[in-house]
Amino acid sequence: MNLRQLEAFRAVILGQTVTRAAEMLHISQPAATRLIGALEENIGFALFERIKGRLQPTPEALVLYEEVERSLLGVERIARTAREIIDLKRGSLQVACAPALGLSFLPRVISAFLEMHEHAQITLVVQSSREVVDAIVGERCDVGFIAQPNAYPSPRGEKIIESSLRCAMPFDHRLRAKAVIVPQDLEGERFISYPHAVASRQHIDSIFAAYGVERRMNLETQLSMPMCKFVELGAGVALVDPISALEYKGEKVIFRPFEPTIEMDVSMLVPQHKKPSKLHESFLQHIRAFVGSELHDPT
Repeated sequence: MNLRQLEAFRAVILGQTVTRAAEMLHISQPAATRLIGALEENIGFALFERIKGRLQPTPEALVLYEEVERSLLGVERIARTAREIIDLKRGSLQVACAPALGLSFLPRVISAFLEMHEHAQITLVVQSSREVVDAIVGERCDVGFIAQPNAYPSPRGEKIIESSLRCAMPFDHRLRAKAVIVPQDLEGERFISYPHAVASRQHIDSIFAAYGVERRMNLETQLSMPMCKFVELGAGVALVDPISALEYKGEKVIFRPFEPTIEMDVSMLVPQHKKPSKLHESFLQHIRAFVGSELHDPT
């Protein structure tokens, strides 16, 4: 018994004649007859009786047909899935990212990707940059995104955004007319800071210490988006990552470049030894195009 014999059997059931079955299968009538004969020989009982010029299925054939129909529908689903894989419509991706990228930026990237690949399954996990790197090294995800100074050096890492921290200030701040903010400008200012556990905190503190600038630091949070909200509410000023500066929608916050520059690059990482699928490669191309077309310097 083989798949072609079962296809011929179903075609005869549906078409009621061997001629129609042959047309449905795009084969000759003798070939269809041979397939039915071989199937009957394999299973050991007759499948059809000829009544008034038409083939009528035997009671045993009707019982067999129910199972054949289920099986062939399964084969058709497999074939359809294979076509969708080729057309990059189906597949799965495990994406890990740092919090700065997972609040708005990557949801927009992934939503745009799913519009073109509607059957794809994507899981987005938001973790610290260190945890993202660990997931990539352990090959527990397909692609990772981190935003931090001195981006993780990897043979399969790619810097997709080169930028620096921005100074976030209330829209009516005394420094709003300045094109560039320097440490001396923030002497005595209420300053919203990253916690010590965040990599950029030590870098920021060392710069202000080198310039002898004292800030009023009574508020900390690990994410730039809440920082921007605090700024909007008048709680102080902050240095925030460039993605959050681009994505923040509050109208009462302005962003200015800060010097000396504190680099905050965004890197895309992929496992070193895990071969990417076609869908994976398409997603990598998509995010490169998205960055090129959607992101603009907030200053």
